[in-house]
Amino acid sequence: MPTTTTPFVVVPLPASQLDRIRGAGVDDFDNPLSPTIDETGGSPLRCCLRDSSPGERIALIAYRPFPWSGPYAEVGPVFIHAEACDGYGEPHRYPEGFAHRRQLLRAYDHDRRIIEGLPIKDGAQALRVLSWMLSRPEIDFVHSRNLEWGCYMFTVQRTPHEGPQDRS
Repeated sequence: MPTTTTPFVVVPLPASQLDRIRGAGVDDFDNPLSPTIDETGGSPLRCCLRDSSPGERIALIAYRPFPWSGPYAEVGPVFIHAEACDGYGEPHRYPEGFAHRRQLLRAYDHDRRIIEGLPIKDGAQALRVLSWMLSRPEIDFVHSRNLEWGCYMFTVQRTPHEGPQDRS
């Protein structure tokens, strides 16, 4: 997996939203926060963009990655740490913890409509495809989704000097 920096920014679930959910004890869809011990590990955590380790406290919440309404504002399950964590600290690098996962990269235009969707086998291929997608001016941002389950993984945007900012 290349370790060079990328022309884009990887955006996990916003810590401010997760702090609010943890503090309220319910997600934004009134599902109670029910922490569990992940005995075997391997759950894809959207707060820090890595797989859980055996014995970590995690929670499954309903999450809508779009901060606006519309037909693509779907809600789905995502794993997070039950308590606050350090988050994802390398936004200019593709998440090493998700590089082994097959994903669907879903590109959206400036009107927030899907205009491209490509299955990806690993992180090395994702780097190439994301660079290509975000070089196209009609593409505003990209969502990574788990190919098998369809769950939201993270958002990818151009670096701030090249385009849109964090949409959280």
